[in-house]
Amino acid sequence: MASTLAVVPRIKLGSQGLEVSAQGLGCMGMTNAYGSAKPESEMIQLINHAVTTGVTFLDTSDLYGPHTNEILIGKALKEFGLRGKVELATKFGATVKDGNIDIRGDPGYVRAACEASLARLGVECIDLYYIHRIDIRVPIEVTMGELKKLVEEGKIKYIGLSEASANTVRRAHAVHPITALQMEWSLWCRDLEDDIVPCCRELGIGIVPYSPIARGFFASGPELIQNLAEDDWRKTVPRFQPENLEHNKRVYEQLSRMASRKGCTPSQLALAWVQNQGNDVSPIPGTTKIENFNQNVAALSVKLTKEEMAELESFAPADVVKGDRNANMKYTWLNSETPPLSSWKSE
Repeated sequence: MASTLAVVPRIKLGSQGLEVSAQGLGCMGMTNAYGSAKPESEMIQLINHAVTTGVTFLDTSDLYGPHTNEILIGKALKEFGLRGKVELATKFGATVKDGNIDIRGDPGYVRAACEASLARLGVECIDLYYIHRIDIRVPIEVTMGELKKLVEEGKIKYIGLSEASANTVRRAHAVHPITALQMEWSLWCRDLEDDIVPCCRELGIGIVPYSPIARGFFASGPELIQNLAEDDWRKTVPRFQPENLEHNKRVYEQLSRMASRKGCTPSQLALAWVQNQGNDVSPIPGTTKIENFNQNVAALSVKLTKEEMAELESFAPADVVKGDRNANMKYTWLNSETPPLSSWKSE
């Protein structure tokens, strides 16, 4: 099995000058999204280990916790003096209100969210600031206009979008260059490949795939679902439900057989497929264990031929996987179109 840590290359993410590690670290699971929060001291050590290894692209959001994930990152940066060594990405725009997701993109909220994230992280500037989800009540040009001001004020360096359609990306990019688009992309989540990926490459926008190992499913298959804590968010994912899981496990089984031939783990093979999508791609697999982090980094050394890429893709064409990838698909790029700018009346 591939276990030796690979040298982590650097890539240009987007065309505005941001350079990041070719693999990042998704920090969401360190707090409470996938069950109870993990021990803070262990997570801080993991973050330091990642940066020392060369994985310097850290991903968080004000939604994670909420807020506690950013506080955790801030503590790690301070304890180990990491600020100058990392590319720090966080997000705003998705909040929990009365148990429901509330999406905000109005200018006043954009500014307030940024100021709050800066304080929690303990930094003066955020390297990459994403719109976490698109507020379809507010023209994207209005949200982007406030972000542009924050760039001009030195509070953020680069702007990103998450879960946005190609049209939304184009409209946003016309206001201020978009550096990165964060989307779910894995062997069994490929709905962005037809329109969104070509749009990003046309405009010079980097791609940051989240959940490249299918929220852990490609690491352990159906056993993952059996072992989840009761409060683990993944229990709500439709494709993990019993009526879909029996069918979907075939993708994992095919992946496992090929991984055995390649001398790596199934998760490394799935991650390598994403890594091999291009030099404008930096996936952000998440983990809470140093051992699993090391396995993810080792995936950088798994080389795939065009024939092997095609074989992997044959395991999960668009019509094979059953069930939505998210229990709230209305909060994805499928529902990201905003009103025209001409409809906006500022308060």
